[in-house]
Amino acid sequence: MGKLASGRQALVVGAVCLAVLFLWPRLGAMGAKVPSSLVAVIVGMIMVPLFGMNVSTIGDLYTINAGLPELHVPQLSIDLLRDQLPNGITIAILAAIESLLSCVVADSMISSHHRCNMELVAQGVGNLGSVLFGGIPATGAIARTAANVKSGGRTPVAGMVHALVPLAVLVFLMPYAALIPMPTIAAILLQVAYNMSGWRNFAHLCHTASRGAVATLLLTFTLTIVFDLVTAIAVGMLITVVLFMKMVSEETEVKGWKYYCDADSEVTHLRELPKSVRVYEINGPMFFGMTDRITDISVKEFTKYLIIRMRGVPSLDSSGMNALENLYDYCKENGVKLIFSHANEHPIKTMRRAGFVDLVGEEHFRPNIDDAIAHARELLAAEEASKSVKAA
Repeated sequence: MGKLASGRQALVVGAVCLAVLFLWPRLGAMGAKVPSSLVAVIVGMIMVPLFGMNVSTIGDLYTINAGLPELHVPQLSIDLLRDQLPNGITIAILAAIESLLSCVVADSMISSHHRCNMELVAQGVGNLGSVLFGGIPATGAIARTAANVKSGGRTPVAGMVHALVPLAVLVFLMPYAALIPMPTIAAILLQVAYNMSGWRNFAHLCHTASRGAVATLLLTFTLTIVFDLVTAIAVGMLITVVLFMKMVSEETEVKGWKYYCDADSEVTHLRELPKSVRVYEINGPMFFGMTDRITDISVKEFTKYLIIRMRGVPSLDSSGMNALENLYDYCKENGVKLIFSHANEHPIKTMRRAGFVDLVGEEHFRPNIDDAIAHARELLAAEEASKSVKAA
């Protein structure tokens, strides 16, 4: 009976504190300025001794020591690094995502722009210092950032004050923390979990996102429950990378120019091409997900020069480079010479590093399509002149 009564009393304290957490912010200016969690802690600390409740407090379960934590240098080893490296990578990724997301939220609230590199470096240095004193990895939190902005915080000084206040509590007020009832802590954690769950965004994504994104979301959610967060994040990121590569490969296209011979056509901006010159245009990054599309490029029996227009290619990897080398071999077998138009900085660097520019010839890389067509005309004219000399 004693345990049952104690359980009921704990339930009452938790319910009252939970009600305070959700109702206090609705009290206008006072509710906006004073954190509801602080009010709930005070209410819980008053209720238990005032009504003589048999409820466990932090002091009943843990030993509370005031003062600064002691410096503790972790003992590193290869085995520890091997075991904890996956967890560390996952935590680092999650911490970076949450911190940058909180920065974006703050930017939208104050019409500013954060420095992402500074944010991540500072977070990393702070977490390295935290672990030396027995701390755990911390991130910029959206809820605390929003509360900070609403309270008037606009500069990094606000974050410094936010760090100094808990430090002062740690040094001077820790003995009073022993009086906080455990049901109050449970109520605060329940509210935090509710605010972090983002169930509205979850439902919105399920209704509006693509099938692949929804499947990734549901799978990650299920793996988090069944296994753990590390497994869920690893699998979710792997699937996301695959879906991203699929999306990019679908956006990459290889198309040949069409020849219009209708004199009455309303299209007046088309360029005139010699019959023996063929033009293909590539749009999108060239990587292993789209190399098979290069094989769609074909030449006719009368084709002598093939122009590859690459102004829409931002990047080129080793697989794409190999596809171009195969295209060069195909053209060489059919007596066709390659000319490249408007190769961007990254693709041309990859081509030079692979020796492809020297293979094709530096003179066959032209700055734009008009220059490439004019170059093909010059080569054709030179060939015709050479044939005429031989015939004579």
